Amino acid sequence: MGQKQKTADTPDHLDKHNYESELYELQVELVKLQKHIIQNNEKIVVLFEGRDAAGKDGTIKRIIEHLSPREVRVIALGKPSDREVTSWYFQRYARYLPAAQEMTLFNRSWYNRAGVERVMGFCTKAETEAFLEDAPIFESLLIHAGIKLLKYYLDISKDEQKKRLKDRTQNPLTQWKISPIDQAAQKEWDDYSEARNIMLARTSTPTAPWHIVRADDKHKARLNVIRDLLFNLEYKDKPNKAEAPDPAIVFSYTPDALRDGRIAP
Repeated sequence: MGQKQKTADTPDHLDKHNYESELYELQVELVKLQKHIIQNNEKIVVLFEGRDAAGKDGTIKRIIEHLSPREVRVIALGKPSDREVTSWYFQRYARYLPAAQEMTLFNRSWYNRAGVERVMGFCTKAETEAFLEDAPIFESLLIHAGIKLLKYYLDISKDEQKKRLKDRTQNPLTQWKISPIDQAAQKEWDDYSEARNIMLARTSTPTAPWHIVRADDKHKARLNVIRDLLFNLEYKDKPNKAEAPDPAIVFSYTPDALRDGRIAP
C-alpha cells in the first residue's frame, strides 16, 4: 500500500502531507474491504476501548469516513435505562450486533463493566467478576455464529491524557466531550490501570485477543489501527503483501507488555 512501513526508528512526527497520503491509501483499502463484506454477507464487529481521551473517536471517524453508512454503524451507548439495568448485561449490546453485510464499531462496549463501571462504583464486585467470566464465553458464541471480532485497547500515558483533557476544556468545539467520568480520569488513574490489567489478562483469548494501540501519537495510532484491521481481515483484491502495522504501535496483548513498559503503568 505505497508507503514504506514505519518502525520504532521512524521520526516521532508524521508531517501532514505524509499522514494524509497514507490515510488516503488505507481508506481506499477500507472501501474495498466493505465491498467484500457486502458481497460475501460477512459480519464484522470492532471494539474500541481505552483511556479517556485516547483517540477512539478520531480513529473511528477515519475508518468510516468514506464507507457506506447503510452497512456500517458506530455504537456509543450512554447510561443504561432502568429497564436495561435489570436485563441480562449483554442484552443492550446484542441488539446492535451486525446482520449479514454489516460492520459494527463499538465506541466503548460491554467492557464498560470491566473499566468505567468497576472504577466508578457503578457495579458490584460480584457483577464485575461475573462479567470477566462471561465475556470470553459471549465472544466465543459470536465467533461461532460467524461474526469476525476485533478488539482494540488504545493506551496513552498519564501526561498525554492530562494534556488532551485540558485541551478539551479550552476548545469550544470539544467541550461537549468533557463529562464527570473524564474529570475523574486523572484522579483514578491507578485504579483504571489495575482494572485494565485485570481485564486484559482475563479476556484476551486465542480466538478474541486484545490488540494494544500505543496512542500518544494520534496520527500514527490511526494509521496503524487501520493497517491492523486490513491485515487481519481477508478481502478481494487485497495486496499480496499487505502492510502489517508497526509493532511498536499496535501489538497483541501479552503479560510481558505490562512489565516492559509497552503498556503505560
